Amino acid sequence: MTVHFIGAGPGAADLLTVRATRLLAASPVCLYAGTYLDAEVLGHCPPDVEFVDSQHLNLDELVAVMVRAHRQGHDVARLCSGDPSVYSALAEQTRRLDEEGVPWDVTPGVPAYAAAAARLGRELTVPEVAQTVVLTRTQARSTRMPQSENLEAVAAIGGTVVLHLAITRIRELTERLVPRYGADCPVAVVHRASQPEEVVLRGDLAGIADAVEQAGLRQAAVIIVGPALTAQGFVDSHLYSSRQPTSPATDGDSSGSDLASHRPTA
Repeated sequence: MTVHFIGAGPGAADLLTVRATRLLAASPVCLYAGTYLDAEVLGHCPPDVEFVDSQHLNLDELVAVMVRAHRQGHDVARLCSGDPSVYSALAEQTRRLDEEGVPWDVTPGVPAYAAAAARLGRELTVPEVAQTVVLTRTQARSTRMPQSENLEAVAAIGGTVVLHLAITRIRELTERLVPRYGADCPVAVVHRASQPEEVVLRGDLAGIADAVEQAGLRQAAVIIVGPALTAQGFVDSHLYSSRQPTSPATDGDSSGSDLASHRPTA
């Protein structure tokens, strides 16, 4: 049987993909992160499902649940908050599953930064203002950041910076970003985007830490920094310009829709 790593999106039950809901409905075992998900997401599971909350499990315990279910002939829905491609611990879990000979696949979800941008009603790549989005985090009680990826190096690129897993250090981080972006650079913080507890804070690098501390935010928040958040008077992009020759647009994502399924090799 198969372990399905499923992007649960930002938390709202109606922001899962059709494929995600189909896999949830067909999986007798559901591993989920209770810290981040709206309980309604689990409503897509079958009535007799075995629920396992992963928030208090270590890696060995997580993998043991998946291996046991596989050997009992059960598919597993492994719900990951946001999208599995970013900060989901997908790499270490699938490495262990490969060692155990357990097949797995991945279904994408709405990433946290995309849900936050949607709530703000802003495009993060504005023509001639910002054309690069950097997704990053900082180091606290976590694995080390690669030396070349410190915050100052990231800020040197410019563009839009999205900080995950960083809300408890926002004062220090905003101070480190001021030399590159300026104290008046716009910042937005979105806590639990799309969920009933959602909080949206807007401000600048000089004052956003005060707002976050006043709101008491400690987890499940995305910090977005950059001039694209408030840009006005920018030029139109060339994508739909009437001055360009008529031809199919090629600036979007042209990748195929098939997703790889991983089966153990002999």
